[in-house]
Amino acid sequence: MRNMTRRAALAVGAGAVTLTVVGWNQGAHAAAKEAADDVAKFTGGKAATQGKITIELPEIAENGNTVPLTVSVDAPMTAENYVSDVLVVSEGNPNPGVVTFHFTPLSGKAEAQTRIRLAATQNIVVVAKTSKGEFYAAQKQVKVTIGGCGG
Repeated sequence: MRNMTRRAALAVGAGAVTLTVVGWNQGAHAAAKEAADDVAKFTGGKAATQGKITIELPEIAENGNTVPLTVSVDAPMTAENYVSDVLVVSEGNPNPGVVTFHFTPLSGKAEAQTRIRLAATQNIVVVAKTSKGEFYAAQKQVKVTIGGCGG
């Protein structure tokens, strides 16, 4: 076995850290691309208008395993014009598609609550589809901390 100098040990350590950071960064970019692909598939490639969606999420989640989420869309819920679907995706999870809610005019209001699981600090993107083929979008960032120590 060969003796390793301090300089060689530092170089190996720096290389390992670099590979870890680059690998994580590539994973985050891949998840964000997959989230964008999910949105494009949901909208059929149509552009979504910003607004009309309210996302209630904590700014900081101390536990990424159970993050409360409420989504509501300010739109009419009549037989002629209503919100039919709402897609929620997370840009940083290994599987970006979180949930799709389905509504009818009998729902009365396009609003839903659930708890979601987040792997890390990331953007949550919500896209709503109306019965007339219009799309609305909004996003919000959630900081996920470990043990409540972060920011």
